[in-house]
Amino acid sequence: MASDLGLSETVLRNSMSEHELNGNNQFNQEEVKPRWGPQHAGAKELASQYTAGKRLQETLCVIVTLAAMAFNFCQLLLHFTSANWIVIFGAALLGVLSADFLSGLVHWGADSYGSVESLFGKSFIRPFREHHIDPTSITRHDFIETNGDNFAVVMLPLLSMAYKFCTLNNEEIHETYNWQMYIFLLAIFVSLTNQFHKWSHTYFGLPKWITTLQDLHIILPRKHHRIHHVAPHDTYFCITTGWLNFPLEKIGFWTKVEALIEIVTGVKPREDDLKWAKKL
Repeated sequence: MASDLGLSETVLRNSMSEHELNGNNQFNQEEVKPRWGPQHAGAKELASQYTAGKRLQETLCVIVTLAAMAFNFCQLLLHFTSANWIVIFGAALLGVLSADFLSGLVHWGADSYGSVESLFGKSFIRPFREHHIDPTSITRHDFIETNGDNFAVVMLPLLSMAYKFCTLNNEEIHETYNWQMYIFLLAIFVSLTNQFHKWSHTYFGLPKWITTLQDLHIILPRKHHRIHHVAPHDTYFCITTGWLNFPLEKIGFWTKVEALIEIVTGVKPREDDLKWAKKL
């Protein structure tokens, strides 16, 4: 099995068997209570906290952001010149790398700190806690629930960009075109991040073009992201493409930041995450 997925037995033994329709722990069939999945007590409780208000917020963010994306795209086309081609390629590469790092930063922060019981915990921390004890829950979410929070993150920058296109003159727009192109492409990649993440947990029924992008590591591959889902979920946080995971792990980036935070504040990482995982 490990060789089939290209993963070590350690990874497979300590993460949910997402590649098996009914798998939970293929190495110990005597376990009665699930360590992962929708039947886990903590996963059930967290899933029940998805509210109508949260759904409304996600829906509005998706609608407004898509409208701002469409408007800004048309404006970028309108002001495009042939000299901008090289800028687009550079902005795209920088946008992907920026989105990958930002996805890791947000993912690490929400995984490692904060509580579901805090002021915004049920809205923004809850999905991270649920995802660790039921990784496949994301595959059962529709487009809005999957992507609503990411669209919320990019909504204000895109609205700000739209305002500038409406108020700046042509000369001012051309002076800031390169920067606006970078921001626009960064917003696109950020907004798509959780969709890529969802596909990395989808082992059945993906179109060939998506699995090809995963196999080429253009977007987040399944076996690559599986490494993050080994408890205590302390590595490989970047989930847009995952390109930065290895170098950040190599220099011990997240570990060093966590050590510094603990020295300064006394707060240990992932205590709330562990609490939910123990609710068998």
